[in-house]
Amino acid sequence: MAKAIGVKFKREGKIYYFDPGDLPLKKGMAVICQTDQGIVFGYTVTDIKELEDDQSAEELKPVLRIANEDDMNTLEENQELERQAQEFCKERVKSRGLPMKVVATEYLFDRSKIIFYFTAENRVDFRELVKDLVQKYRTRIELRQIGARHETRILKGLGICGREVCCATLLQNLDRVSVKMAKEQNMALNPEKISGLCGRLMCCLAFEYETYQELKKNMPKCGKIITTPFGQGKVIRQDVLKEEIALEMENGEIKTIKIRELA
Repeated sequence: MAKAIGVKFKREGKIYYFDPGDLPLKKGMAVICQTDQGIVFGYTVTDIKELEDDQSAEELKPVLRIANEDDMNTLEENQELERQAQEFCKERVKSRGLPMKVVATEYLFDRSKIIFYFTAENRVDFRELVKDLVQKYRTRIELRQIGARHETRILKGLGICGREVCCATLLQNLDRVSVKMAKEQNMALNPEKISGLCGRLMCCLAFEYETYQELKKNMPKCGKIITTPFGQGKVIRQDVLKEEIALEMENGEIKTIKIRELA
């Protein structure tokens, strides 16, 4: 049966699957992989697993080798080159008066391409900037415009919860987030309370949305009149995580009960 192993190229990036071949790989190892973009350095984030679909196995690119000392030295050199390239690009952007902000720079492991990530309010004509970069580095150049959420994912930071932002840690994809998700979680629709460092709705709203939906399935909605072992009452508040509701009883008393007590 065909096998695959999960690899990440960036801590905050997606997991990509590769053919491990006969290499003795396990989770947490530095590896060199072949991709459509070129040769890339990454870390295994899963153990080798068997694939049920042989067809999908044919589409997997190979893990070329376990990273050696020379590869680690090349990685360090590339990181320094990225820093220098980013500073040069920022200088050229400022010199040409371009309305864009250079956020990050990525050298492919084999140095066959440099990717510059930037943000901008509108489309930018950066043709002359590309000429400057090609003349300087004599390799393929790509300028990739990203949004505010992607920028925060790269730059990182602490959210209002005091932890490092979800987009840079536990989330693989930046899924769509909507105000409906905040409403479902009974959150005050105050932009300052439900927005992340990027100024957009917090990623954790999407991450926790399905859990709230599942927990609320058996909870009566606010405003509904229900019969309980203590008499009839109107639901005035839900506490989803505690799985309890607050009721205004017929005598005006406010009573809090667990959902399991309604069974």
